[in-house]
Amino acid sequence: MLGAVKTTRTPAPEALDTHELDSLRRAIHARIASLREEIRATLIRNDAEHYLQVADQVRDLEAESFADLVVDVGLAEVERDLVELRSLERALRRLDDGSYGVCEVCERAIGFERLQAAPAAVRCVDCQTIYERTHFQQYGHTL
Repeated sequence: MLGAVKTTRTPAPEALDTHELDSLRRAIHARIASLREEIRATLIRNDAEHYLQVADQVRDLEAESFADLVVDVGLAEVERDLVELRSLERALRRLDDGSYGVCEVCERAIGFERLQAAPAAVRCVDCQTIYERTHFQQYGHTL
């Protein structure tokens, strides 16, 4: 078949053992605690009084724009951390129900090394690569 692209799959990793699952569970709990602290610190740092302090220092559009930017950046940090926190909490639920470490697309085991790097991963490397190639336009950069 002319023009067909040959794809090769990496060998399927073995299912995770109890030691690996415990290690990943501890890492997820530690990251969740860290994220909660980051969110708390960001919210304290960027509370409404901070906006008023910056905006009140100089009453002009530049100061107001800067104050808006400071608040927006803080909110973006919180949103990013909340997205990661929610995905880690879903990973804990998968650990509890026994579906953790199984690709949601092909149902092969997700490798331990991948889960160490991305504990909330729901796809194996092959399926994640395909996902990123086919979904980039939906979530990628646009003008």
